[in-house]
Amino acid sequence: MIVDSKIEEQAKQTALQPGQNQEFDWKQCWYPVCFVQDLPNNRPYSFSLYDEPFVLYRDKDGQLVCLVDRCPHRAAKLSDGQITDGKIECLYHGWQFGSNGQCLHIPQLPTNAKIPTNACVQSFKVVERQGIVWMWAGEREVAVDECIPTIEELDKPEFVTTDVMRDLPYDQFYFIENVMDPAHVQISHTGTLGKREYAQPLEMEVVENSPQAVRGRLRGMSKPNQPWTQLEYIAPNFVIYQYSIPQRGVVGGLGLYSIPLGKGRCRILVRNYLGIKTWKIKLIPRWLDHMFRNKVLEEDMSLVIGQKAQIERLGQSLKQVYLPLKSCDTLVLEYRKWLDKFGSSLPYYQGYSTSKNIGSDDNSSNPMLLDRFSQHTQLCRSCTHAHQVTTRVKQTCVGVAIALAALAILTDAWIQVMAVSASLGAVALAVAATEFKTHFERPYTRH
Repeated sequence: MIVDSKIEEQAKQTALQPGQNQEFDWKQCWYPVCFVQDLPNNRPYSFSLYDEPFVLYRDKDGQLVCLVDRCPHRAAKLSDGQITDGKIECLYHGWQFGSNGQCLHIPQLPTNAKIPTNACVQSFKVVERQGIVWMWAGEREVAVDECIPTIEELDKPEFVTTDVMRDLPYDQFYFIENVMDPAHVQISHTGTLGKREYAQPLEMEVVENSPQAVRGRLRGMSKPNQPWTQLEYIAPNFVIYQYSIPQRGVVGGLGLYSIPLGKGRCRILVRNYLGIKTWKIKLIPRWLDHMFRNKVLEEDMSLVIGQKAQIERLGQSLKQVYLPLKSCDTLVLEYRKWLDKFGSSLPYYQGYSTSKNIGSDDNSSNPMLLDRFSQHTQLCRSCTHAHQVTTRVKQTCVGVAIALAALAILTDAWIQVMAVSASLGAVALAVAATEFKTHFERPYTRH
């Protein structure tokens, strides 16, 4: 595999210069909310950013609207309500709000009464780009659409993508550290993405560490003159690998987006893309591809949960806890040092030698269940539908098996034999459906 990278040119263009602005403001950023295809139809969609709740819905023109998920009347969640004529209606007392957060109707007010001026909800700019819903966390007037970290290749028709979204029970910075660590792939993901015998020392170089990005390159040291692989972290929520295989005419990459839902919780949007038209990729059902993608994610999940628990138990800086290797951890440490340099505005973080508001997770009232159903299936329209179909198949097979068993009792001779055989077949199908359904509910565990 040869990596097609303009890393040398980028190094000259993006190197941190003396006196360069050292400030980073997490509110002046775009955050990925979900894939467009996973948005529900005609009902609100809730999410959070640093524990602040938000709600998404489409107005009567089909445009996305993003509001704070809190009714100004009695603080009920707007996401528990419904969409009425393009307006979101609070389920508690029926107050209705428009696309700018203005209150348009209060059933309890007399007809000629004026709606209070402070009966409004703060709104935020939200756009769709390359199949992802993006929210601007600051004032909408200063939002710059060009700052959305899109992937240039995806605007070309020959590129196809496979996407998966998942909630993880740990902070965003643990996820970013994990995906900026290519050295773990051959061990942690042996049998899926890697092979243990391919584990090797890596040559790593840092090209940039600025408020906007950490850029680096790496290559294996087992053979001389290996091609460089480019790895980029675009602050605050995007990591990308890019590669090409010229002998096969393949160009592709891996984009890893994330949003900090709250303390101890983050959502990830993983996008694999290839510049190759193949009927095989298009024919694979999305839910089937997600079985493999979720397995890969779950191979790391228990390890990162254990890592997080140990770090919090020790209560020390990572500089005191970690024993890094230059041939393994250079880019991981560079990201943690980015948090040291530029993370002061973040609500919480843990850098390499500094941290802010790190401790036990204060989300006991909203714990995240450690299962595939709550972390993925409920978020994914494809997997939700497949799970529902499988459940119906199971229920139907059980009902058919009972009916055929009853028929066998009431009949005799060859009809009885056929009924018993068919009943056993229906039982077998019900068992198979039950086993298949677990792929949408339970996480992969190592044996």
